[in-house]
Amino acid sequence: MSAYIIPFEQLGMGDVETVGGKNASIGEMISNLVKLGVRVPGGFATTAQAYREFLAQGELAERIRAELDGLDVDDVERLAETGARIRSWVLDTPFHPRLQEEIATAWKRMDDGKDIAVAVRSSATAEDLPGASFAGQQETFLNVRGHDQVLRSMHEVYASLFNDRAIAYRVHQGFDHAQVAISVGVQHMVRSDLGASGVMFTLDTESGFRGVIFITASYGLGEMVVQGAVNPDEFYVYKKGLEQGHYPIIRRSLGAKASKMIYASDRSGSRRVETVDVPVTDRSRFCISDDDVEELARQAMVIEKHYRCPMDIEWGKDGATGEIYILQARPETVQSRGGRTIQRFKLKGRSRVLASGRAIGQRIGAGPARVIRNVKEMSRVQPGDVLVSDMTDPDWEPVMKRAAAIVTNRGGRTCHAAIIARELGIPAVVGCGDATSVLTEGQPVTVSCAEGDTGLIFEGQLDYEQQQIELDSLPAAPVKIMMNVGNPDRAFDFASIPHNGVGLARLEFIINRTIGVHPRALLEFDRLEPGLQSQIRRQMTGYDDPVGFYVDKLAEGIASIAAAFAPEPVIVRLSDFKSNEYANLIGGQQYEPHEENPMLGFRGASRYVDESFRPCFELECRALKKVRDAMGLNNVQVMVPFVRTVEEGRKVVELLASNGLQRGVAGLKVIMMCELPTNSLLADQYLEHFDGMSIGSNDMTQLTLGLDRDSGIIASLFDERDDAVKALLSMAISTCRKAGKYVGICGQGPSDHPEFARWLVDQGIDSISLNPDTVVETWMFLAGKSVD
Repeated sequence: MSAYIIPFEQLGMGDVETVGGKNASIGEMISNLVKLGVRVPGGFATTAQAYREFLAQGELAERIRAELDGLDVDDVERLAETGARIRSWVLDTPFHPRLQEEIATAWKRMDDGKDIAVAVRSSATAEDLPGASFAGQQETFLNVRGHDQVLRSMHEVYASLFNDRAIAYRVHQGFDHAQVAISVGVQHMVRSDLGASGVMFTLDTESGFRGVIFITASYGLGEMVVQGAVNPDEFYVYKKGLEQGHYPIIRRSLGAKASKMIYASDRSGSRRVETVDVPVTDRSRFCISDDDVEELARQAMVIEKHYRCPMDIEWGKDGATGEIYILQARPETVQSRGGRTIQRFKLKGRSRVLASGRAIGQRIGAGPARVIRNVKEMSRVQPGDVLVSDMTDPDWEPVMKRAAAIVTNRGGRTCHAAIIARELGIPAVVGCGDATSVLTEGQPVTVSCAEGDTGLIFEGQLDYEQQQIELDSLPAAPVKIMMNVGNPDRAFDFASIPHNGVGLARLEFIINRTIGVHPRALLEFDRLEPGLQSQIRRQMTGYDDPVGFYVDKLAEGIASIAAAFAPEPVIVRLSDFKSNEYANLIGGQQYEPHEENPMLGFRGASRYVDESFRPCFELECRALKKVRDAMGLNNVQVMVPFVRTVEEGRKVVELLASNGLQRGVAGLKVIMMCELPTNSLLADQYLEHFDGMSIGSNDMTQLTLGLDRDSGIIASLFDERDDAVKALLSMAISTCRKAGKYVGICGQGPSDHPEFARWLVDQGIDSISLNPDTVVETWMFLAGKSVD
C-alpha cells in the first residue's frame, strides 16, 4: 500500500509524478544540496495518489469532468461560475480516514509539541516543468499553526486546483484536467517576516543573458514580491566575478518597498498574516546587505549547476537568525526556451510620455487603455486592449492573453504580471505608481519596452517596426564588428547580437540617467546650500556618501556593459560632456562657464588636465579602476576623447597612470579618439603615448569642413564621405597600421552609410563599431549578402 505522506528528505526529482514538481524539487535540494551549503526548510508532502483517491469519493472526479467538458474558458463569467461550483464540491468532500491519520502522524513528528508555523503550498504534477509555469495558480497559506489549521489549509489547496485561473491555464497549455494531480507541501516557515525575502533567477529575465544572477528583495514575507504588491530592490551578480573571488555585484537598484507582509498580530480569527507600511527610513535603504546578495548568488549557482538549467528560485532571510534559506526552486520557463532568432522593436516616432515604470521584455504594443479596478471588471478587456490595473494576480490570467500590453501601478520584474507577460510574449510596464490615474478609459496609448529598463507609455497609437534576426544565418564579416553602447540597461540584450565587443561605451548616459548630479557638487556636498543638498540626497537615496554614490553608480554602469560583452574588449570613453550639458546636471549651473560654442570649448582632454575639473576626472578613474581591479573585468579599455595637442594627450596618460590606470598593466590599453584634423596629421606623434585610435567621424567631419553639427541651417553640408574627411581618415588608418597599433571607428558614419563602411574596410581598418540596430544590415552588406 502506497504512502499518502512522504517527508521531503525522502524525495527527489524522480518523484514528480508522485508529489509534483515543486515538492520533488524541495526534496531534491534537501537530499543533495544541503551538504553544499544550500539551506532548505524541511517538511512533508502528500502524494498524487492521495489526491486521486480523494476524488474517487462520491464520483467527484466524474462530476468534475462533466462540468469542465466543453467549457469555454474565454467566457470569464461562465468560467467563474463553474470554478466556484467545483471548489464547493471539493470542500464538501472530507479527507478519507487514512489520509487524515497519516497527516496527523506527520504533523506530530514535525510539530514535536512546539507552536511552529508552516507554509502550506500546492505542487501540481505538471507544475514547474521546463516549458510550463503554473506561477501562483493554486493557493498558498502562510503562518499556519496547529493540526486543525493545517488540515483545513490542505483541503483549500486541493480545491484551488480548480481556481478559475488554474482551469484556464491548463486549457491554454493543452493539459488534460484529469491528468493533473495535486500534492500538498507542508514546510517550516522562515522568519522572513522579521527579515526579507524575494525571488532570483540565474539569468537576466528580460534578455535571457546567462552570465548574471538577477535577485529581487523586499522586507517581510515573499508573497508581496511574487504578487507584485511591492516594487523591490534589485541586484545583478556577475557569475564569473563570483567564481573568481572578485566583487561581483554589477548593478543595484533601490525599490520603493512601501509595504510588507508579516505574521498577524492578532491570531484569534482566521487571519494569519497582515500587510503593514514600511517605515520611510527602511524604504530608503537596501533591505539586504552585499554579503547577503553574494550568499544568495552562491546558493543560486550551486542550484543551477545541479539542475543543469536556468532556475527560478524563491528565498527568505530569517530576521531572527540572519540565515538565508531557499524555499523553492524550479526551471525558468521563458527565456531558457529562446532559440537562435532574436526580435527587435523600434518606434518610428514619439509623443508625450504619460507614465513610466519597469519594462518587461523588449516589445512594443498599442491599443485603447482598459482601466480595470478589480477582478469583477475583467470581462471588459477585449482583444487588442492595453490592460491597465493596480496589479494583477493569477485570477486575471484568463483575460491577460487578450491584451496588446499590460500596465500596472505596482510590482517589480519578478511579479505575477511580469511572469505572465513574458510567457505570453506581451509587453508590460510594471511599478508605474500612477498608471490607473493618469491613463483614462479608452485612451489610445503605445506601450514601449524597447527603450531599456524603463518602460514608457506614450500618448496615441504610434507606428513601430519589427526586425527578426536569424543569428545562424550571418556569414563571416571581413572586419571586426563592434557596437556603440551607452545604455547599460540594454547591454545584456545587445550582447545577444553577434559582435566583437564594444567599440564605444559612453559614460555620458550613465552620468545623466543614473547619477544626474554634477561631480563637483558631490565633491563639495558639505558646502552646498541646504535646498540643493536636499535635492541631491533624494537623487542618491540608498547611498550615504555622495562621492561613493558617484563612483559606485558609474562603476555599475561600466561593469554592466563589460560583463555583458566579456571577454571581448569594451572600450570606455571618458566623459565628453560639453559645458552646457554638464550645467544641466543637478548643481551644474554654479560650476560651468557659459560658452557661445560649447562644441569647441571646455570638453574632453582639456577638462581632465584643468585644475578645476581634475578631482572630477579622478572619480571617473576610481570607477574604472574598481571595475578592472575589484570586479576583475579587465576587458575594459580606456579611451580619451577630444585631444587637441600631443602634449595634452601625454598629460592625460600620465594622469591616468597616477590614478592607477597605467598602460600595459593587467593588459590595460589606452586609446584616443581620432576626431580632430591634428589627430590624423600628427598621428605618429600621438601614437607614442596611446595604444591606438578610434575614429570619431562626427567631430572629424565638423572640424574638417568647418561646420557646427548642431546647426540646422547648414546640416545638409555635413557628410563624412567628403573627400577631405576621407583623406584624413585614410591618413590615420595608414599611420596606425604602420605602427602596428589598433585603429577602429565608432562614429555615426558607418551606421548611416554602409558604402562608407565598405570604404573603411578597403582602407584596412581593424574594426567598425555600429549602433546596435544597424549591426545586422551592415554586417550582411560587408559580407556581400542582402538582408531578407
